[in-house]
Amino acid sequence: MSSPQPSIILSFRRTFALLILLVVLPSAGLSGFGVVAIINERAAVEKRLEAAWQGTLETLMKDLPAALRAARFELVDGQPRLVAPDKRILSTQASFRVEGTQVSSTDAELAAALQAVESSAADFPPGTSHFSLMVRGRATLIAAERQGDVVHGVRLSQEAVEALLAKQAEGQVTSSEPVRFVLLARQETTGEGLMGKLVSEVAQARASALGPQVLAEQVLPPPLQDFRLGVVPLGEDPVARASTRNRVVYVVLLGLFYVTLTFGVVYTGRVLYREARLSRMKTDFVSLVSHELRTPITSIRMFIEMLSLGRVKDPEQTQQVLQMLTQETERLSTLVDRVLDWARIESGRKEYHRETLPVSSVVETAVTAFRAQRLEGDLRLSVDVPQDLPPVQVDRDAIASALLNLLQNAYKYSKEDKRIALTARADRRWVDLTVEDHGVGIAPRDRKRIFERFYRVDNLLTRKTDGSGLGLAIAKRIVEAHGGRITLRSELGKGSRFTLQLPVGKA
Repeated sequence: MSSPQPSIILSFRRTFALLILLVVLPSAGLSGFGVVAIINERAAVEKRLEAAWQGTLETLMKDLPAALRAARFELVDGQPRLVAPDKRILSTQASFRVEGTQVSSTDAELAAALQAVESSAADFPPGTSHFSLMVRGRATLIAAERQGDVVHGVRLSQEAVEALLAKQAEGQVTSSEPVRFVLLARQETTGEGLMGKLVSEVAQARASALGPQVLAEQVLPPPLQDFRLGVVPLGEDPVARASTRNRVVYVVLLGLFYVTLTFGVVYTGRVLYREARLSRMKTDFVSLVSHELRTPITSIRMFIEMLSLGRVKDPEQTQQVLQMLTQETERLSTLVDRVLDWARIESGRKEYHRETLPVSSVVETAVTAFRAQRLEGDLRLSVDVPQDLPPVQVDRDAIASALLNLLQNAYKYSKEDKRIALTARADRRWVDLTVEDHGVGIAPRDRKRIFERFYRVDNLLTRKTDGSGLGLAIAKRIVEAHGGRITLRSELGKGSRFTLQLPVGKA
C-alpha cells in the first residue's frame, strides 16, 4: 500500500515555485544585466589598449629577429654561448651539437626534442639561425650555427631575450603607462581528442587567470611562430583600474543581496518542507494505524458478540472462536509492539543488550518463534546453519526479531509455493543470514523504497495481506545499529532473497 500524495505537499511545491519565480528569477536577471555591463566595459577598455599597442608590437616583431642575428657565437668557459653586441649573454648553459644525424647535448630534454624532429646537420641553413622548438611540451628558443657538416647550438634564455626586447623598445614607447614586453610560449596539448583539447583549454584559462594581464599580443613570424610577443603592465592593471570602483560596489551589494536572499529562501523552504513532511507523516501514520487496528478490533468484537449472544453452542466451534480471538489479539499486540518499537528507534531510546553468541542460537530463536505462529501445514522451511561459523556480538531478541520479520514476509508473499530457505554463511568479516522464498518477487521500482517506513508494494497480493509497512524499516534500523547491513535480490514472479549481514565479533 503506497500512500497518496497529500495536498499539503502540492501546496508546498506551488509555494516554493512561486517564491523562486517572484524573487530569484528577477534578481538573477538583474545580476545578469550588471555582469553584462561590466564585461562590456572591460572589453571596451581592453580593445582600446590593444589598438594602442599594436603599432609598437609590429615594429618590435621586425626588430627582434634582426637583433638576434646581430649576436655571435663565442666560447665561454669552453662552451658555446650566444653573445649580443653589448657583450650580454643571451643563451643558457644548455648546448647541443649535431654532426650528420647524431645529436649530443648537455641537456637530455633538448637532445630528446631534437631527435624527435629527426634533425640532421643538413636541415640547418648555413651560418647562424634562430627558431623555436617544443621541449617537454613547451616552446623554447634555439640558436644554431652551422659550419660545414657540424652544427653547434644553444638554448636561449627567455629572460635575456626579453631584456633585449626592452632595449629595442626604448624610444618607441609613447604611452606613459609602465609596461614590459614578454615572450609568451606555446604549450602543447597533453592529450588527444576532445579530452585533450579540454585539458589544454583549462590550462590556458588557468594561466590567463593567474598570469600577468596581457594588454596586447601578436604571434612572431616563422621560424619563431611558437612564441607570442606581448605587452604586460608593470604597475596596476589599467583595465582593472578603469572599472574597479563600480565593480567592487556592485559585487558587494550583489553579494549582500544574494546572501540575504539565499538565507531567506533556504530557511523558508526548509520550514515549509519540514511542515509538509511532518503533516504527511502524521496523516500516513493515523491512516495506516487506524486501518490496521480496525481489522482485528472488528473481528474481536464480532467474535465476542457471537459468544455473548449464544450463537455458538458447539464446544468445538467455541474452541475455534476462542482460537481466532487469540490470533486476532496477538495480531493486535504485534502491531502495537511494532509501532512502539519504531517510536523508540526514532527517538533514540532503543537499547540493545549485546552478547557474544553462536549464530545457531540467534537463528533458532527466530525459527522457533516462526514455527509457533500456527502457520498452515503447507509450509516447507529448510534451515542450513553450519556449526563452524564465527560468533557474533548482537542483541539476541533484536536480531531474531529482524530475522523473524523476513521469515513472516517470505511466508505471506509466497502464494501457493511455500518453500522458504534460511541459510547462514561466513563471508570474511561478515556472517550472512539469508532468507529466500519463491513468491511474487519485488518490482525494480519498489526495491529502493521497500525499506522506507509505512511503504508497501502496491499489488493484488499485498492488498489482501495484513501489514503495517514498518517491519522491514525496523529490521533495517536494527541491523544497522549492530554495524551490519541488509540487502535484497529479487526477480518479479520468481521470489526474493533478503540477506542480513552481521559483522563478526564486535559490532
